[in-house]
Amino acid sequence: METVQQDITRGGQFIVKDTACENVFTPEDFSEEQQMMRDSVKEFIDKEVWPNKPRFEKKDYAFTEEIMKKLGELGLLGIAVPEEYGGLGMGFVTTMLVCDYISGATGSLATAFGAHTGIGTLPILLYGTATQKEKYIPKLATGEWFGAYCLTEPGAGSDANSGKTKATLSEDGKHYHINGQKMWISNAGFCNLMIVFARIEDDKNITGFIVEYDAENPNGITLGEEEHKLGIHSSSTRQVFFSDTKVPVENMLSERGNGFKIAMNALNVGRIKLAAACLDAQRRVITESVKYANERIQFKTPIAKFGAIKGKIAEIATKAFVDESASYRAAKAIEDRIQARIDAGNSHQEAELKGVEEFAIECSILKVAASEDCQNCTDEGIQIFGGMGFSADTPMEAAWRDARIARIYEGTNEINRMLSVGMLIKKAMKGHVDLLGPAMAVKDELMSIPSFDIPDYSEVLSEEKEILGKLKKVFLMVAGSAAQKYGTELEQHQQLLMAASDILIEVYMAESAILRAEKNAKRNGEEASKYQIAMAQLNLFNAVEKINNKGKEAIISFSEGDEQRMMLMGLKRFTKYTNMPNVIALRNMIAEKVTEENKYCF
Repeated sequence: METVQQDITRGGQFIVKDTACENVFTPEDFSEEQQMMRDSVKEFIDKEVWPNKPRFEKKDYAFTEEIMKKLGELGLLGIAVPEEYGGLGMGFVTTMLVCDYISGATGSLATAFGAHTGIGTLPILLYGTATQKEKYIPKLATGEWFGAYCLTEPGAGSDANSGKTKATLSEDGKHYHINGQKMWISNAGFCNLMIVFARIEDDKNITGFIVEYDAENPNGITLGEEEHKLGIHSSSTRQVFFSDTKVPVENMLSERGNGFKIAMNALNVGRIKLAAACLDAQRRVITESVKYANERIQFKTPIAKFGAIKGKIAEIATKAFVDESASYRAAKAIEDRIQARIDAGNSHQEAELKGVEEFAIECSILKVAASEDCQNCTDEGIQIFGGMGFSADTPMEAAWRDARIARIYEGTNEINRMLSVGMLIKKAMKGHVDLLGPAMAVKDELMSIPSFDIPDYSEVLSEEKEILGKLKKVFLMVAGSAAQKYGTELEQHQQLLMAASDILIEVYMAESAILRAEKNAKRNGEEASKYQIAMAQLNLFNAVEKINNKGKEAIISFSEGDEQRMMLMGLKRFTKYTNMPNVIALRNMIAEKVTEENKYCF
């Protein structure tokens, strides 16, 4: 097993290790098979879903179910399912790619697809017995059955383990009787199977169960009315009530008390897939916005030519590029980790579980970054459309409403921010990531006299990479000093953790964009990659500004006197450019390329 740990960078190690651009996967590295898969999914969505957006906005739940059945017939619900259970057995990157392009047209389908293929199917695939998998997975993989996931309760949201739903063993020991209430259950209106979490007796942790549902023979299961929601209008979302619902003992998922672990690991996969689900949504919003900006004439000029609009187009295009770069970088890291574990003798189940769990920090980072960028993208889309953007007759209004849920489900962004730093510190305590050594080195550096030599920046993005290295030092300085001061009580200082998390997020996202642009510049030449380089530079500039701000906020919150002055001087040193980029020129260059192509083109 040790070979697994040595050969591949561990999750979270990006903050203390430099990654060579050759060692990251980029969308330009998609295989021919992956490109064909992407194009066929896109063709299906363009033909079947995009023209029918109004139906999704009118709460046509039956249409969502109809599209899901078609996806099942095409094999797209079984992308991640091994061939022995009727799936296509594709690697993690391909599953991300399919999720990406299925999810862009409407949040209603994105939610139905994500809930079914992720949290509705994966718990059985990853934790089920051979019998459970043989019985249920083929039906879920083909769309014969649909899955739902019953975790959230009125009193148990972010605190998932506090659920009150009870499972009581029958006197003959053959069944559990489930009683309780679940809420916000996606796909509840058309599912045939539910992953239900309940507590047995006074167990510390909840337990997972596979519960079949047949509307004609409901077995004590009652569904509430469809919820009236801000967005994702045609995603079926209902409350589910259990009244002495009989579940055979053999339908317990994994072991008693293992439900919380199942829930958390299912959410890890859900988080990175949610990031993927935000990618094509951004591309489509950008494309529609640019088309409108090119056509809309004001003061005898297309508004796409105005600097204020160029600024918006450049920023949202850049964020889409960054999110895409980071999502596929992490997906390939997970895929490689899974393969290494399989090669080391792990079962597919164990390899998949541990592979995703290893990169839980990156999954949380991506979920936060992509969901917030997607919301901002749709907001700017409305602004570019002006008054028309506020109208339900244009796609912007629905996109904005649909995007809003992404910051809430799969763990709120606040929870994910705190988780990312908390998990990193736990990894450090286990010796999986050496934070202490690099943090001490940064402390020593703060005491030393800085070098005034001007480095050689002749290599592509060399100054950007140097700055990136310094931004990592900001995180180590802030998180290291805060952990030293508060110890195990650090988790009680939530605003400090949130600031540290924002630094961590900006570093990972900026590094992913820089490495992608550098890899393609080395492969295709700087001229051919100039727009990617420009977006990496623009994003880094924004990251430096945010890290400077969040760094100050954090440092001032827990330090004073000489220590505070030293860290603030360090922050200034670590966020300083030798050659400050011309941000307006970069924005104009990016925006002009997008408007010339009349679509998101990177």
